[in-house]
Amino acid sequence: MKCARCQEEVLPQDSYDYYGQTLCEDCYIVALQPPKPCDPAAVASAKATRKQLGQTGTDGLTPLQKRIYEYIKAKGKATKEELASTFDLPQWELEKQFAVLRHCELVRATKEGNQIYLTLW
Repeated sequence: MKCARCQEEVLPQDSYDYYGQTLCEDCYIVALQPPKPCDPAAVASAKATRKQLGQTGTDGLTPLQKRIYEYIKAKGKATKEELASTFDLPQWELEKQFAVLRHCELVRATKEGNQIYLTLW
């Protein structure tokens, strides 16, 4: 069987039911506790960990997170809808990636008029 979110194969004994959807463990955890971009404890933890590991800039990010960061850097700003379309990501996955980038204080959201853009920190 496949996870309804990430489409990865999951064994029946490793699957979870979430409102009628079969999810893998990772997707189930995210569904129960969605990432919160504006989480001061997560920001402090990410900053301390990155400092301890000597990471700066995009060090320690996944390839997808690096591509999102570089895209925003090149364009100056981007909407979540634009990023989801460009990287072919479901909204929940983009939110997860944005939360990590926000916790590392690499990307933030800013509002211009009625539109919200993601920009570099």
